[in-house]
Amino acid sequence: MKTIIPHQIECARLPISSSRDRGWETILVQQFQNPAGEGNFLHHDEHTLSFSLSPRPVRMQQTQAGKTFSGLFGKGHISITPAQVPFFARWDSDDRYLQIRIASQFIQNVARETIDSSPDRLELLTEFRVRDPQIEAIAMMLLSELQQENPGSRLYIESLANVLAVHLIRQYTAVKPHIPLYEGGLPQRELMQVLDYIHAHLDRDIKLSDLAALLEMSQFHFSRSFKQAIGTTPYQYLLQQRIERAKQLLKQSDRSIVDIALSCGFNSHSHLSQQFRQVTGMTPKTYRAE
Repeated sequence: MKTIIPHQIECARLPISSSRDRGWETILVQQFQNPAGEGNFLHHDEHTLSFSLSPRPVRMQQTQAGKTFSGLFGKGHISITPAQVPFFARWDSDDRYLQIRIASQFIQNVARETIDSSPDRLELLTEFRVRDPQIEAIAMMLLSELQQENPGSRLYIESLANVLAVHLIRQYTAVKPHIPLYEGGLPQRELMQVLDYIHAHLDRDIKLSDLAALLEMSQFHFSRSFKQAIGTTPYQYLLQQRIERAKQLLKQSDRSIVDIALSCGFNSHSHLSQQFRQVTGMTPKTYRAE
């Protein structure tokens, strides 16, 4: 059996969509559609999740970590391959799937920030065909973002990556670590510090790490505490505030919609229009006219 090294695989099996040029840090998301075939891959510094999108089950043979699985893979089935583990697959019909590669160093960093034992002892387990509603929900949100014409906020992607990392640490490691959860949300003073920062930087690409660093918290615990305090995620709050700022500028100034979009943190006229319509039910042009 011929072994295909990773860069040869990517040349032979080009994704139909990829986040490679989106500026998403720590996580790479690619959508594939391949005819019947086989292939090997090995990623030294990334854990890999393959999420089936096939409308009809595909007969698959997979080998990793010295074990082999043969059976039908249907939409929603997930396989997990840890970094440095060779993976072979053979499929007998058209296969569609989402591949999520998450940096092993990122998993280690999240573990170091969130668990109460040494993260260096964490060992991610191989999985052949599992169903996991939480991973499925994250995968579909990543796929939706991947298919958007306009790239979304890095804050949103970072939030999804953190939730995915914590879930993998909790559910798919050899020794299930304890992750302490703090209840009660952010104190009012700290919450106002974060809100003031968001309002002052609406035109910038705010990252989850920026907000968590303000309070010297892990990104996972910050996101959880923020939502407990205000009832919405950091990304949802940021989007709401950007839309509110855009509304004010549309009504109170004669600036072009492109200029307003950029000053509110959107990357184009169409990006603002898309988000504005989802929230208000109308385009910025219509809102200004009314």
